Amino acid sequence: MSRTSIVSAFLVLSALWGSSFAAIRLGLPSMPPVLFAALRFYLAGAVMVAYAIYSQTRWRPQGDDWKTVAVGALFFIAAHHAFLFVGEQYVTSAVAGVIISLDPVLAAGFAALLLPDERLSELGVVGLLFGLLGATIVANPSPENLVGSDVRGVVLVFLAAAAFALGAVLTRRFRTDLPAVSMQAWMMLVGAVVLHAVSLALPSERLADIEWTVDAILALGYLAFVAGGIGFLLYFALLDEIGPVEINLVGYVAPLFAGLSGWVVLGEPIEETTVAGFAVIVVGFALLKRRALLDAF
Repeated sequence: MSRTSIVSAFLVLSALWGSSFAAIRLGLPSMPPVLFAALRFYLAGAVMVAYAIYSQTRWRPQGDDWKTVAVGALFFIAAHHAFLFVGEQYVTSAVAGVIISLDPVLAAGFAALLLPDERLSELGVVGLLFGLLGATIVANPSPENLVGSDVRGVVLVFLAAAAFALGAVLTRRFRTDLPAVSMQAWMMLVGAVVLHAVSLALPSERLADIEWTVDAILALGYLAFVAGGIGFLLYFALLDEIGPVEINLVGYVAPLFAGLSGWVVLGEPIEETTVAGFAVIVVGFALLKRRALLDAF
């Protein structure tokens, strides 16, 4: 790929994943949140498994592969998206996108705790604290809104980011030689089953509660086939071209598209605290990943 193609693909991926927060918000009034997430990954997982069969010589997990699939399905797909979809009932797309951008910062913290060779330097600790400070700024926990829905939403989306970050660290411990495309595909399908089981256990969620409105169908289709299918194909193509450090920067461009799409599609405001918190989180990421960023650029 040429540099222009790489930049274009990077921006398209950022736009697809950033706008997915608005798509979630669009579909939530018509679908129970955890069931909504399960349906998304049944569809996206089926597409990804089909692509894995087509593109990979080894597409089916065997033996120890299933341990990694199970960990990824539980944390990357089920826990992450259950907290995210429930949390997005209470916060704007921009706020959700900014809080989710904490993933790499939180992953560094979990790695320092769980992986012996991944200790944080003093500057890395400062970067971690900056990330947490940025999340606090976004939450804006003033006495007036401390018990409000927006703060509860921020906490839930923060737990979504933490689940994803913990999953990233744990899967590194159990990584096998199953191709990444195949691994991701099976994580999606198994994660969809876990999400569906959680939904069935919740008295507030019933299949009969789904209202198949135009908004619901568009949101589900976009999340499953566009942000999910096309987005992950772009992700793996870029991963081969530019490596894991630069591709992680998608998480810091996507919130811009999350705020823009939420404003255009849903009329959501973008608060000053959201912008300020995002800036502080970016500083934290830069401090944590300073060496990798210097090597990459």
